[in-house]
Amino acid sequence: MAGIRYAVALAIGVIGAVATPASAQLFLKSPNFTDVPVTGSEPGVLLPLPDAKPEELRAAMLWSMRAGLNVAALQCQFEPTLLTLNQYNYLLNDHDDELARAYKALENYFKRKNKNPKAAMTALDQYGTRTYSGFSTVRGQLGFCLTASRIGRAALFTPTGKLGELASTRLKEFRNSLLPAGEQQFPRFVMPSYAGRVVPLESRCWDKKNSLKKQCAV
Repeated sequence: MAGIRYAVALAIGVIGAVATPASAQLFLKSPNFTDVPVTGSEPGVLLPLPDAKPEELRAAMLWSMRAGLNVAALQCQFEPTLLTLNQYNYLLNDHDDELARAYKALENYFKRKNKNPKAAMTALDQYGTRTYSGFSTVRGQLGFCLTASRIGRAALFTPTGKLGELASTRLKEFRNSLLPAGEQQFPRFVMPSYAGRVVPLESRCWDKKNSLKKQCAV
């Protein structure tokens, strides 16, 4: 009888283990996109913000990370276990004050650079649109979504008022993840060699309608 009870208990344990949802596993060995912390002044990290103060660059990094997580919330639902949608919603709820301050700092920057209130708001809207567009990727979607999930999870455990530090630490990694990268355990079985580029952030590459100019197209 003892042997039967042990076998039944073992079977129940196996069933329970199988029924437990697994975390997202898009690769056997994931690409490594990690990079150094940034201040926002480095090329390719943010859209250009001429004469921006350090606190304005910090706000822009936070707002850019939020934009990237928003894009992931919409584009990465093909794999529900990534939880990008839930993470983004909790981010807005848990860090609403800090996000609001970041937006206000950006708003004040464009007011400082554009004395006309309407022109300032237009410039801010264009900046936001181009920031979102800068997180667009097709060939790099798997790496981007996995990285967004990891950053979103880190944001959930970031203390109130410290989200800007997370943006500084992880934003370069976030942008690196937009480049195509495949399975690292068996790289020879992934895809032919491909030289990818992310969407350029320079102002010269965008027209007044927030459309990417042909000479800058990937």
